[in-house]
Amino acid sequence: MNFAIKKVTDVFNQQIQATIDGKTKPLGALGQLEDTAKIIAAVQLSTVNTGQQSLSIKHPSLFIFAGDHGVAAQGVSIAPSEVTSQMVANFASGGAAINVFCKQLGWQLSVVDAGVLSPTDNCLGVINQRLGNITAPLNIAPAMSLAQVELGFEKATALVKSVHEKGCNLIAFGEMGIGNTTSAAAIMAAIIGIPASECVGRGTGVSDEIVKIKQQVIEQALELHQGNLNSAKEILASLGGFEIVQITAAMLAAAEQEMLVVVDGFICTAAAMLAIDINANVKDYMIFAHCSGEQGHQKMLSHLQVKPLLNLGLRLGEGTGAALALPLIQAAAAFYNDMASFTQAQVTDVTDANNNKVEN
Repeated sequence: MNFAIKKVTDVFNQQIQATIDGKTKPLGALGQLEDTAKIIAAVQLSTVNTGQQSLSIKHPSLFIFAGDHGVAAQGVSIAPSEVTSQMVANFASGGAAINVFCKQLGWQLSVVDAGVLSPTDNCLGVINQRLGNITAPLNIAPAMSLAQVELGFEKATALVKSVHEKGCNLIAFGEMGIGNTTSAAAIMAAIIGIPASECVGRGTGVSDEIVKIKQQVIEQALELHQGNLNSAKEILASLGGFEIVQITAAMLAAAEQEMLVVVDGFICTAAAMLAIDINANVKDYMIFAHCSGEQGHQKMLSHLQVKPLLNLGLRLGEGTGAALALPLIQAAAAFYNDMASFTQAQVTDVTDANNNKVEN
């Protein structure tokens, strides 16, 4: 399926910059909050509320997509695949870190079974969007079929449209899936074209021996699928996970609905890279939440030429980094909307000695 994502226009860039520079502060004094305000304003002034000044963050929603990976049986993780379903149950009962952060910070949290080993029908509130029970081991066979990728895109797109219809204009995604750092590292290697050794990290904290196994598994997978890595959907079918498929599509669908997309850590950035490969305009709608403790993540961010809001050494997943970024995103919108300009506050503007700066 295709996504009709509007390119965010630069027509309002000068107006946005003048508004930010006209606030009662030295130029650039709010650092990355100013950069974040520019992203929000560029999206909302040029596509949603053309010509209007006020920014808004409405009904922020975070979806955790869970899926199991056949590659976990290859010895790439310290945990068995059964833990994925157990953690889904933990999310459903409110006991995980992401539940705590969402409750504290005001996110509407939803949990999606994208395809875990043990079906979650008995978990109250979990959304069933299963593409299967578990992917095939990516170093032995394609992780899934292209038909499963397409089905995942359809399901994720419908889910995003439903939350947008309820008024949400900012969305984030988390993930759960034993073995998914291996999948994400393989995707990274395929897209950037760098050796597996530069992509593989410790995930949830594996040993040096397991890191070597992960590297070998990814090298095997890249060699096995080298003729079928020419598009994002082919990469997903060969190397992806059910949760990564749906996160990729959900990002594209959100941008199509002119929503802001908060990108979490290593796994979600792999999905973001795939989404950008499918439609480059999606990047205009993305706010990158944090740089994770996974060693390949900084390389991903550098490749995309983006700067994340936070660097807390997080490596939990679940969308925790995205969740923690919400107060900063809200602060960026709030200062843009409500902070007085030099003229309004009758404060002498000392930011431009030549007095040639635009006032608001």
